[in-house]
Amino acid sequence: MSFSKPNRSAATLTTTRVDPAPGSGICVTCVDGCEGPCEIGRSALKGREVIYPIPFGKITAGSEKDYPVDFSHFNIQGTAVGAVGMDADSDKATFPAVDTTTALGADGSIKLNFPVFTGAVGSTEIARVNWTEAAVGAAISGVIVVAGENICGMDPQAEFSNGKIARSPEMERRVNAFKQWYDGTGGIIIQANVEDTKLGVPEYVIEKLGIEIFELKWGQGAKDIGGEVKLPSLERALQLKERDYIVLPDPTNPAVQEAFKAGGITEFERHSRLGMVDEDAFHKSVEHLKGLGAKYVTLKTGAYRPADLARAIKYSSDAKIDLLTIDGAGGGTGMSPWRMMNEWGIPTVQLECLAYQMCEKLKAKGAYIPPIAIAGGLSLEDHIFKAIALGAPYVKAICLGRAMLTAAMVGKTHGRLMAQKMEDEGEEPSEGYVRLFAVGAELKERFGNDFEKLPPGAIGMYSYIDRMKQGLQQFMAGARKFALQYIDRNDLVALTRDAADVSGIAYVMESDAEEVEKILG
Repeated sequence: MSFSKPNRSAATLTTTRVDPAPGSGICVTCVDGCEGPCEIGRSALKGREVIYPIPFGKITAGSEKDYPVDFSHFNIQGTAVGAVGMDADSDKATFPAVDTTTALGADGSIKLNFPVFTGAVGSTEIARVNWTEAAVGAAISGVIVVAGENICGMDPQAEFSNGKIARSPEMERRVNAFKQWYDGTGGIIIQANVEDTKLGVPEYVIEKLGIEIFELKWGQGAKDIGGEVKLPSLERALQLKERDYIVLPDPTNPAVQEAFKAGGITEFERHSRLGMVDEDAFHKSVEHLKGLGAKYVTLKTGAYRPADLARAIKYSSDAKIDLLTIDGAGGGTGMSPWRMMNEWGIPTVQLECLAYQMCEKLKAKGAYIPPIAIAGGLSLEDHIFKAIALGAPYVKAICLGRAMLTAAMVGKTHGRLMAQKMEDEGEEPSEGYVRLFAVGAELKERFGNDFEKLPPGAIGMYSYIDRMKQGLQQFMAGARKFALQYIDRNDLVALTRDAADVSGIAYVMESDAEEVEKILG
């Protein structure tokens, strides 16, 4: 069977005229005279523009490749016996009593009400326009929001001094949106890539904006190159070219300017440079960030080859960083090369299993293992349980990229519709939100008059997390595990031989074999 779907995708708004050949994706009969609705055909007209999912700024996109092993190939074990972390008493061991809080940081001092955080909400347009919803949603939920790369460099109003960022109103907006609702649980992380480091973003956000958690970024699971966005105007392309970004096609070229004015080119691309990982430089970066005043330093790495994963875990161990996020292939993006997103990198299950093996080797040597978070195509409470179990006891949290934004965007959309309805009826939108959202009355009681200031997208994100909390509590109670730290690999069973081979989790027909023999005598 073919795991891929080449030459047509909803992400690139392309299709084929008839059923395609499974390998190439080309129609089995490619007809001279066809206008070319496939990726090849559209590329004949729009070239490099067809590399990326569209429409930019209005979508998130996730890989459509059907990987040979994924989290659906595991099931969660349940038992009718006992309770761990709770008295084995039916009146006490109820699912609402399950503790779903977690702690990150080398000293465990970053507390989360629920073991999730957002993906990096960075410089793509879809991230910018939904930042407030995501940030406020994270703050009121007691989880972490991550501000991604290139925010300062992309800020049209940014001010620079000697090539360094002096002020970024956009970054200030993002930080303030979170801090206005922050109650001490969860947090905000600021990321930096190569371009951010050149612009002095770490110094700016730590020293001037009071950021305590700073993240070094080696990459992500969606692509093997630096971040990119699309630019709709020549003026914007020239501005970012002047800021030393890679901009394609070159907006300073007169022929390119003419092509843009004529309509042959409809957009530009801004790209970031490739990061170059070096062990000594990594340790110096961690020391530099702590010297600036960062209370916590974290690392985000992508779906690179196993040797790079080993580097990430070993360097993080030696530096005693506060969180390592490992992002597998198959997750989500605001803009990544579409074929790269489907055909590059190690998928999440395999990457997590490799990480577990490496952590076990370091643990055997008595090394420090940083709290680990897993990302890459996860969305609901069963994923959270499985990802924590598969990497237990090292995985402490799950990064939900597209899923968090989906909840925020749906909440925002229905909030807008409700606000229009309430305006027509002469009432306040917040009164409608109580009827619209299942958690509306709860949040109104909690925040009082400030409830009307909550963005509906933030309420939607809170509601989504609240749903996952109860779902996770139910799974955990069924496994008789009443706090996250008690979840282990024995709480999973592999449904296929391939899944068992990849993970080391017992195959379903062999699970509990020794105990079964003892019971049966």
